[in-house]
Amino acid sequence: MKVKVITVGKLKEKYLKDGIAEYSKRLSRFTKLEFIELADEKTPDNASLAENQQILLKEGQRILGKIGEREFIIALAIEGKQFPSEEFSKILADTVLQGYSTITFIIGGSLGLSPEVKKRAQLLMSFGALTLPHQLMKLVLVEQIYRAFMIQQGSPYHK
Repeated sequence: MKVKVITVGKLKEKYLKDGIAEYSKRLSRFTKLEFIELADEKTPDNASLAENQQILLKEGQRILGKIGEREFIIALAIEGKQFPSEEFSKILADTVLQGYSTITFIIGGSLGLSPEVKKRAQLLMSFGALTLPHQLMKLVLVEQIYRAFMIQQGSPYHK
C-alpha cells in the first residue's frame, strides 16, 4: 500500500520538517509514503468572495491533477467526520481490503478546498473544529497515520 499526502503550500519551518521526517522514517516499515507540495495562490487582503472562489478553483485544479483514478481520497475539511484513532485505523485497513493500493490525503491551503476536490473525495475527515495552520496539520496527520498502523500491529504506542 502507498500513502500519498497532497498539501497546498510549502513547508518552511524546520521543526515541522523534522517531525514529519521522524514519522516518515517510522512509517517506512509499513508503507511507501509520498508527499506532494503544490504552490498556493496568493490571497489578497480583503479578497472578495469571487476572488476566493477563483483561488480555490486554481488550487483545486492543481490538486486534481495529482490524483489518479484508482486512489482512495481522504480530504481534510472542517465539516468532515471526526473519528477516534481506532476507527481511523480501521478505515485505512478496510480501504486496502476494498482493493485500493493508494490512499491519498489532501490538505488545502488557507481557504480550504474547492467543492470539486471535496466531491472527488470518498471521505471528508475533520480533526476537530479548531483551525490549525496547514503546515502543522501535515505533521498531525502523519503522526495519526503512524498511530493507525501501530494500532493495527497491536502496539502499545497508542496507549
